[in-house]
This record gives sequence, C-alpha cells and structure tokens, in this order.
Amino acid sequence: MIIKICGIQNQDTLICCENNSINFFGMIFYPKSPRNITIENANKLNKISEKLNINGVGVFVNKEINELRKIITYVNLKYVQLHGSEDELYIKNLKKFGVKVIKSISVSNEDDLKKINNYQTADYFLFDYKPKKNELPGGNSKSFDWNILKSLKTDKPWFLSGGININNIQQILVDINPCGVDLSSGVEKELGIKDNHIINNFIEKLNHA
Repeated sequence: MIIKICGIQNQDTLICCENNSINFFGMIFYPKSPRNITIENANKLNKISEKLNINGVGVFVNKEINELRKIITYVNLKYVQLHGSEDELYIKNLKKFGVKVIKSISVSNEDDLKKINNYQTADYFLFDYKPKKNELPGGNSKSFDWNILKSLKTDKPWFLSGGININNIQQILVDINPCGVDLSSGVEKELGIKDNHIINNFIEKLNHA
C-alpha cells in the first residue's frame, strides 16, 4: 500500500516518516491552511528527502500556473497534488514541467466518481470528503461514505483521504482496500502539529492488519 502523510513542516517529522517507510510527504502551499509551508522551508525539506527514500509532494489549490512553475523549480518538486478546480488543460500544461500529478476528487455520492473522466492525464487520483463552502479544500478531519468507492473503475493508482486514523485503518483495508491512503489530522496531536508517536503507532497497526 502507498502511504502519504500530508502537512509535513519540519525535519523531525520527515525523518520519522522515512523511518516508517512512508512513500510520500505532502507540503501544503495554501495560506489558509494551518499546515501551510513557506517555499524556503519546503526547499529545505525536499533537499533532505532527496537523500532519503521518500518523495515530496507539493499541494496546491487553484495556483496560477506560472507561479506554480516557479515553486516547482525552486523546491525541485517531482510530484504535485491539485486540490482545487484545476481542469485537464491545466494538468496537461503542468506536466510539461516534468512532474507527476495527483488530482483530488471531492466525493459525496457515486456520481462524483465520474469526475475522473475529466482528468485523463493525471497520474494518480485522491478521493476526499467534499467540503462545505466555509471549509478548507482538504484537511477537514472528515470522511465520506467510503463504500461509494466500491463502484470505482479506474486503472490509475488512487489514494483514499479524509478522516483516516489508527481507529479505522483496519476496517478501511477490509472494506475498501485502496491503492494508498493519505493522512493528515489522523496523525496530529493538535491542529497542524504532527505527532511522531502517533505516526509510529499507525504504521505498526497497519503492518499488523
């Protein structure tokens, strides 16, 4: 299973992720998020990750594509996650910069799964809770009815996201068995602050599921 932990902001947590064989760490470039990261800090963390066996992912929401290109170049990103209303043309232009793209799909019913047909050039999909107007695009600690995904038909690898934690991961594996999981609040001791002890315990439970 592919594992991604989103909202990493410091070296200590990054090393903890690498020690637990986590595949991806997400860096959120969205000022409204409590997990927002500066490009300087992202550059530092990504340089560290290049010496480790873990991949950095830049997470963006409707970022103007030329501004995004500058961040990709400065941080040396190889993966970008799009969490806004970006369309297929945006993704095609983005991939000209040599990155792989994870496209988030907000889900509240089975019809929402049809949105994957609008993003054929994305490399991965990520299915998350559909936020209300006053909520953030992601990282709301809320889940949707994961059983909706039982009707999913795609050859692309995909992540399940939204409200995943140590208490429900075993049931997720039994009921859904996703290609990957994307966690954030489920490994935090308080909003925006990751806890290495919780990360360790989550991976231990996952490995014994």
